[in-house]
Amino acid sequence: MAESLPPRAAVRYRVRLAPRQHRLLVRLVIARPQAEQTLSLPVWIPGSYLVREFAGQLLRISAGQGGQPVAVAQTGKNCWQVRADPRRALRVDYEVHAHDPSVRAAWLDAQRGFFNGASVCLRAHGQQDAAHELTMHAPPDLPGWSLATALLPVRAGRNGFGRYRAFDYDELADNPVEMGVFWSGQFQARGVPHRLVVAGAPPSFDGPRLLADTRKICQAAIAFWHGARGRPPHGRYLFLLNALHEGYGGLEHRHGAALQCARKDLPRLGEAGPPSEGYAGLLGLISHEYFHLWNVKRLRPAELARYDYERENHTRLLWFFEGFTSYYDDLLLLRAGLIDAAAYFKLLATAINQVLQAPGRRVQSVAQASFEAWTKHYRPDANTPNATISYYTKGALVALCVDLTLRRQGRGTLDDVMRALWRRCNGGPMTEADLLAVLRAQSGRSWAREIAAWVHGTGELPLEKLLRAHGVQVLQEAAPLAQRLGLRVDERAGILVKTVLSGSAAEAAGMAPGDEWLGIELPSGGAWRLMKLDDLPLYAGPARRLTAVVARERRLLRLLLALPPGEATAWRLLPPAKAAGAPSWPAC
Repeated sequence: MAESLPPRAAVRYRVRLAPRQHRLLVRLVIARPQAEQTLSLPVWIPGSYLVREFAGQLLRISAGQGGQPVAVAQTGKNCWQVRADPRRALRVDYEVHAHDPSVRAAWLDAQRGFFNGASVCLRAHGQQDAAHELTMHAPPDLPGWSLATALLPVRAGRNGFGRYRAFDYDELADNPVEMGVFWSGQFQARGVPHRLVVAGAPPSFDGPRLLADTRKICQAAIAFWHGARGRPPHGRYLFLLNALHEGYGGLEHRHGAALQCARKDLPRLGEAGPPSEGYAGLLGLISHEYFHLWNVKRLRPAELARYDYERENHTRLLWFFEGFTSYYDDLLLLRAGLIDAAAYFKLLATAINQVLQAPGRRVQSVAQASFEAWTKHYRPDANTPNATISYYTKGALVALCVDLTLRRQGRGTLDDVMRALWRRCNGGPMTEADLLAVLRAQSGRSWAREIAAWVHGTGELPLEKLLRAHGVQVLQEAAPLAQRLGLRVDERAGILVKTVLSGSAAEAAGMAPGDEWLGIELPSGGAWRLMKLDDLPLYAGPARRLTAVVARERRLLRLLLALPPGEATAWRLLPPAKAAGAPSWPAC
């Protein structure tokens, strides 16, 4: 069934492309402007919690009415004001420099174009709730280009260029646009049309396999939320995937997702069998962003019920919306049959080790990490592992603990909780109190103690106890050498220290971020050059104490380093054997 179009637009944008200048040429027309019409460009994009200052890429703004110029006054870093005649349409012309390769802003060259409305479309204050229209002009010197967007078309050509409409500014800003020469495929999931667009794919790309696997993910997610017969809340969905030499990431949208991957991680023609590690990572990304269609784009923090585009929008619930989504992204791959149990438990062990090997877990709770995402998570530095914890990764482990606890007590599953939350909040804003209420209704008891400890505290999660109770074998292995030393290093050209972990042997020796570890001197008098960290056991031999020679600001320093024993601090998980009477496992 075709979706109905919004009414005639009161705010209209026309965008022409200047690929060789990396610029989008925008004309904004407001049919009935305010007498003091304020315009602003968002400082952030929903789903990516960092003030990005998109206005820094806006150039050459001017305005006019009735063929006559009108003065434009800049009143803030991202705001402009125009004194207009409300009886006449107001025209505003400006340019946007588009050379940001991420999924969050705008990119344009002679090979590809992409943008999010939040980084390109000025917001006309007082007009945000009116219908908006976007007209995209095809570049005349690039005749092979096509366009893809989830916006509803009013009149668009077969190549996709043309006129589109949104019900309001939020919808316009939440539907990215992809342009260029790309691969495209379509499928239906529960009667909903889905489209997958892939830019930058090499000749070896197996499009049909990615399309079929993506369909399995979508079917599993829809069945998770709505059972065997329920209808999903969306009438269309568009995956925009850009393949780069190196890259990984995604951004959820209400009717789609913008994704990035490395070309080597795409499925290849002629390859069968289980997905490679890289391809499994791409499928996990697709699963993650698609799960967000429910868990953050509709069921969302109450603080984000209406976006404020002018400043940070704080919430303490990202551990739920990103963390619980991270729990289910790989789990749905397992349930969809795209990975096996061994691959799933390897991914789960990786997540556990990432948390256990981060000293910041003892410093910052996941609720605090959620609130401080704007200043810490999206602005990492050398001290980040010591001061913060990822609300994605630890949030996923909180979800695992909740799920395994419910199953162990025979009180249902986290699946039941998620669906009950959807019903309780009508697929809309929610609070932590809503989660606590649903957990109480599901289990017949209060969960305030667990949420206080696991979410608002910095103690260890009861992972090992819960995993073993469900038959999972938890094996302890020697951690990698870098972890045992307390280092994060870059080894592309020698050994460059990126991070020194708190309480580590490297910290006790006096190593610092930015040091280049050149070599070692042994008590016996030998000296050796190191090019890789794995060279250390070879040249240190049985010595437990040595001198590390590092370069810092062009000075050579000799630091006394005590090598730690090979303590078993990395986890390896083996799937549970099926046994009668054992608690159910989340793959069920």
